[in-house]
Amino acid sequence: MPLFPSVRERNLWLLVLVVLIAIYSTLGPGGALAAFLRERNLLRISISLVVLLAVGFVAWRWLRSRPNIGEVGVALGIAAVYLFAWIRIPIPEERTHLIEYSLVAVLIYLALTERQRNGRRVPVPALLAIVATALLGLLDESIQAILHHRVFDFIDVGFNAGAGLMAILAIVALAWARRWGNQILIKRGLRSSKD
Repeated sequence: MPLFPSVRERNLWLLVLVVLIAIYSTLGPGGALAAFLRERNLLRISISLVVLLAVGFVAWRWLRSRPNIGEVGVALGIAAVYLFAWIRIPIPEERTHLIEYSLVAVLIYLALTERQRNGRRVPVPALLAIVATALLGLLDESIQAILHHRVFDFIDVGFNAGAGLMAILAIVALAWARRWGNQILIKRGLRSSKD
């Protein structure tokens, strides 16, 4: 039996690996880069620009799926939660945890659900994705504990786990809103149950 039952699952796990390598590779030069940008008053703008590009890409992809009104409402609620979380985190570098580990969690969840869709047993993919993301965030902080210019921080472990939890709750809520909206359209005769 192959390790990955589909090319899509394999690609999703590769994406998880690429994102983790990108996150972990910044542990060394990340502090120097942040200091360089901070000295030039470019840190907040740089992080905000990267986040806006990421949000724009996600929104563009999502809008291509033609969301129903329920999904739009849920998406606005999710955006508000992320915005409030973003505002409440005072240090710009700490804000990156929100985006990095949200992305890790979503990719893991998509890989697990793809695995499940292809007939493999995956108990509670959402919970597994949250736990895996929290453990990978803990690994991030553990690596920092052995670097001489970084420190292990339990608050960051919490940020990483919280970002994963937020992302999985968001993706599950959006999927629920899509199913709910489709059921309403089917009941009204505006969509076939085969769509």
